[in-house]
Amino acid sequence: MIGRLNHVAIAVPDLAAATALYRDRLGARVSEPAPQPEHGVTTVFVELPNTKIELLEPLGADSPLARFLERNPDGGIHHLCYEVDDIAAASKQLEAAGTRILGSGQPRPGAHGKPVLFLHPKDFLGTLIELEQA
Repeated sequence: MIGRLNHVAIAVPDLAAATALYRDRLGARVSEPAPQPEHGVTTVFVELPNTKIELLEPLGADSPLARFLERNPDGGIHHLCYEVDDIAAASKQLEAAGTRILGSGQPRPGAHGKPVLFLHPKDFLGTLIELEQA
């Protein structure tokens, strides 16, 4: 079902500082910040030859990411994103197996404009999983 690793997402308390760290210290190519109001975050993507790192900052105090940073004030790995060929089929297969899909359970546009779903971390070894339509 899952394909390649699309990105590793890191929650950060200061997006500008995190972006500078990757760009200036590591020499990485990074995108411009992009607000994602439907997800309550602002994102920056660090582009690597084989995948991406997504830096996430809360977009407002009611963001789910703000709660994550309350528990982890320095930030940390938030989720892993895997590509799937058919997100609707993946969703049906996962639900049939008892996997909890967060939110409405329906795919919605993600940071790349492609449909995404998030899977409950308690169903995946304590790791929040994002699936993105390839």
